[in-house]
Amino acid sequence: MDGSEWLTERFEEHRPQLRAVAYRMLGSLSEADDAVQEAWLRLSRADIGGVENLGAWLTTVVARVCLNMLRSREHRREEPIDARVSDPALGPESGDDPEREALMADSVGVALLVVLDTLTPAERLAFVLHDMFAVPFDEIAPMLERSPEATRQLASRARRRVKGAAPAPGADLTRRRRVVDAFLAATRGGDFEALVALLHPDVVLRADKMVIPALEPVVVRGAHPVAKGAMAAMERAWFTGPVAIDGAVGLAMAPGGRLRLVLSFTIVEGAVTEIDVIAEPDRLSRLDLAVLDA
Repeated sequence: MDGSEWLTERFEEHRPQLRAVAYRMLGSLSEADDAVQEAWLRLSRADIGGVENLGAWLTTVVARVCLNMLRSREHRREEPIDARVSDPALGPESGDDPEREALMADSVGVALLVVLDTLTPAERLAFVLHDMFAVPFDEIAPMLERSPEATRQLASRARRRVKGAAPAPGADLTRRRRVVDAFLAATRGGDFEALVALLHPDVVLRADKMVIPALEPVVVRGAHPVAKGAMAAMERAWFTGPVAIDGAVGLAMAPGGRLRLVLSFTIVEGAVTEIDVIAEPDRLSRLDLAVLDA
């Protein structure tokens, strides 16, 4: 085996880990694959004779590439949102295989991707590498050009964001989570009767003007009309998952790891009585979104 073949084999051994790091850093599978490919290009040009731990070296390279990508992304925040809200499965951030990326989002957790997207690039890198991949702070600090203690503080701030607000007073989160999970499963599976069974007969759905283009927010009343609307809207809703919204339980849609809309539920005695669908950026920015406890 020549040196090139040996290097290729060693890189392929580390590829799953590198993709896992890059995906959590970027929230987009296509961007994560780009970052991993860039790491391979840098490896192929580097002199690694003195590298003792190739996995750690590659993780550092991927992390630095992702950090640069996140920083450049900060300049592209003001993007049109309406097209991707109406058809997230076909949005430009969903990559060439939206189903594959949706499965990846499910495996990581849409809520986590949504919260990570609210962090600064430095906070995201510190949290992902330390809390999710156990990289010591003294190895992360040089990537950020900060001290280990300052890097620790970045991760701590990120951790508080991930945890989010305290549960709403008196909220039975476990029972409400079951209802929201059943709502998502019914809409994904096209089970109309199961969806109707979750809704109060007089349920009300409100959707702002960014969700459905209209002069005024849309209001739909009644279990069957709401279920029909939910099925029509959710049948292509890739990248949707449960999330804590202001201490309660809801759903977030985040193609490419970028928050596009949320569904906030009012649940009374196990039945959904109200659904508020929010996509207006100002309203989304005021929500406290966090990862639900397992």
